[in-house]
Amino acid sequence: MAQSIEICTAQNVTIEYELATLRERAMGYCLDILILLVVYIMLISVISATVVSEWLGSMGWTQIVATFPFISFFTYNVLFEIARQGQTPGKKAMGIRVVRLDGKEPEWSDVLLRTLLHLADSIFCMGVIGALLIKTTSRHQRLGDMAANTTVIKLYNLKYNFQLADILKISSSDNYEPVFSQVRSLSEQDMIFIKTVLDRRKAYNNQAHNEVVEDLVTHLMPILQIKTRPADRVEFLKTLLRDYIVLTR
Repeated sequence: MAQSIEICTAQNVTIEYELATLRERAMGYCLDILILLVVYIMLISVISATVVSEWLGSMGWTQIVATFPFISFFTYNVLFEIARQGQTPGKKAMGIRVVRLDGKEPEWSDVLLRTLLHLADSIFCMGVIGALLIKTTSRHQRLGDMAANTTVIKLYNLKYNFQLADILKISSSDNYEPVFSQVRSLSEQDMIFIKTVLDRRKAYNNQAHNEVVEDLVTHLMPILQIKTRPADRVEFLKTLLRDYIVLTR
């Protein structure tokens, strides 16, 4: 049975997310290790075949070869989880990401702490401790998550996990003329997010959710090259959804 968690964002909007399963996290971790292994083998092969190996020999080639996997592992995780908002390539492939339980984006200190504690719950124990904690804790947290106040969630929230086909049910589009043809520049994920915001606002019609709608409209206007702010923000977003389906179906 899927487990979920509610996270309150910086805009005081509470969103329910489905927690990533042990299988999804393990597969994402293995994909990351595979990527690092391929890079490591390629780099060692290149260095061994060049004169660089002779230069490195005087510096302790064996020590460099032994420590490089650890250094690259930490660098890889820290840089990707900061630059890609909690997603390494492996996590992205599995559709999961790291989030802080207070709704904020993970900071350098959080990511560094999570990565360092891989030593204790993933690397030195072959992942046994991490797997047990993820499987048994209510928020699916390993030691690194507990220390950094983070967890790993699926990319879309549980209650509003839409597919493109769910966005709008248009009975007939034969006579419909799209208003914003530039909506083609938006992605399917963008449209799913717009639909999620509208449904959250409909379910919880309060100031916080109205502010999220306003912020979303502000964000979309320059992207769609719209200079005049729509009078009805909600209807504007609904029109974008309708236009997108008609223009891309």
